[in-house]
Amino acid sequence: MASSLSSYAQFGYFEDALRFGEFRSTGSARITGLGGTQMSLGGDISNIHTNPAGLGFFRRSEFSITPSFGNWRSESVFLNQSQTDNTGNFAIPNLSLVISNPKAPLTSGAFRGGSFGISFNRTNHFNNQFGYFSDNPSAYSLLDYYANQYNANGEPPLRAPNGLPLDISLVFFDNAAGFVVDPDYAIGAPFADETYVTSGGSTQTSISYGANFENKLFIGGSLGLSTINYTRSINYGEEFFDDAGVRALNWRLNENYRINGFGANIGLGVIYKPIETVNLGFNFQSPTWYQMNREEDGEIAGDFFDVNGNLEFREDAVSDIVISRSSLSTPLRLSGGATFFIGKSGFISADVDYVDYSTSNIGSRDFNANADNQAIRNLYGATLNYRIGGEYRYNIWRVRAGYAFYGDPFNEKTIDRSTQQISGGLGIRLSKMYVDFALSSSQFNQLYNSFPIINNGENEGPFTRIKNTRTNGMLTLGFNF
Repeated sequence: MASSLSSYAQFGYFEDALRFGEFRSTGSARITGLGGTQMSLGGDISNIHTNPAGLGFFRRSEFSITPSFGNWRSESVFLNQSQTDNTGNFAIPNLSLVISNPKAPLTSGAFRGGSFGISFNRTNHFNNQFGYFSDNPSAYSLLDYYANQYNANGEPPLRAPNGLPLDISLVFFDNAAGFVVDPDYAIGAPFADETYVTSGGSTQTSISYGANFENKLFIGGSLGLSTINYTRSINYGEEFFDDAGVRALNWRLNENYRINGFGANIGLGVIYKPIETVNLGFNFQSPTWYQMNREEDGEIAGDFFDVNGNLEFREDAVSDIVISRSSLSTPLRLSGGATFFIGKSGFISADVDYVDYSTSNIGSRDFNANADNQAIRNLYGATLNYRIGGEYRYNIWRVRAGYAFYGDPFNEKTIDRSTQQISGGLGIRLSKMYVDFALSSSQFNQLYNSFPIINNGENEGPFTRIKNTRTNGMLTLGFNF
């Protein structure tokens, strides 16, 4: 049953593969100020969940906490009309502890000690809202999409979320024509509006160890335990008010979609110092293997008006809550980087990642995931991500700046969906503690399809173009002991 209960905004669950598998470099305020660059930069507490080899650089133990506040601004354009939404978010995205056990300087042997680390790190958050409206009629109605789906796949089960238009007869079966949209009230082209709200986040608890060999070679491994909590609420409406003297219709649909999941991954990393002023780093991050629980439900209501604009009657219906379980494996990631130290004045560091999103995979005993996996292979591809950052040191003060580019994961290039991020930060280092502040801003575009209308194999929309700007401020308080 669940195979036919996907949201009208999706063909299935393939979008979850990208939503929960897309990589963004995260960590402390220091790392954020450097644009996320960290694969070859040892001795930072963020190495726990990125390149664990960096833990081998620690000579004393450390604890840090990082609160943050951010804003997600979405500018939507639908039928040449724009709408702007802002969503704030306060969180503690990073909490970390390193226990260091270095060997004494005069101790013999290549092994120079190592460090254990444990961190709680938010890998992504979904707190956002966008929407659209238009004073211009849309070329298509969501009811057209439902009628097409019923004719192609048959009538859905009773009280299923995607059968709600049938429950109040906005779509019904005609013996001659099949499933059709109500011809008496849904007349002409509708005026549409939608509000799309998401919340939740994905986090990872990492347990890592990094070892030091002759202060030249640093090797580390990590175990990551990931969780997902995601909620989506869609409120969609259409108004059929055409010429005077005809019946009219105003109807709304609310859909709710909830996911919680748990997963695990492993990481292996190496940092090598060919000379004192150069670090070369490499990190392998395995896929994260998730088990996820899903819930979907919806409700619908329609107001039906006579030719004089008077309300004739109202119909509404509520669906059952549909529960299903599935698995998801995200892509593996290969990362490399180099850091060049400029004496004691600072350094410049750069990273590159390779991620192939088409290797994601969905499985389930509750529904057939073949169509979703085929969509993943067709829609998504491999990307290269780049990050570069630098730090200038003067006495106890640190000044940082960084830039990051995350490639477009889609094969189809109607719009550029890559993400660009600029960041900067300040820090102060004392004997027993440090304070770092960072501010970052990232931008990326979306092409949102409320529902697909397919003609001659082409999706004709309707489409909403969305420009996203995420601004985030972070403060890390660290203590050495």
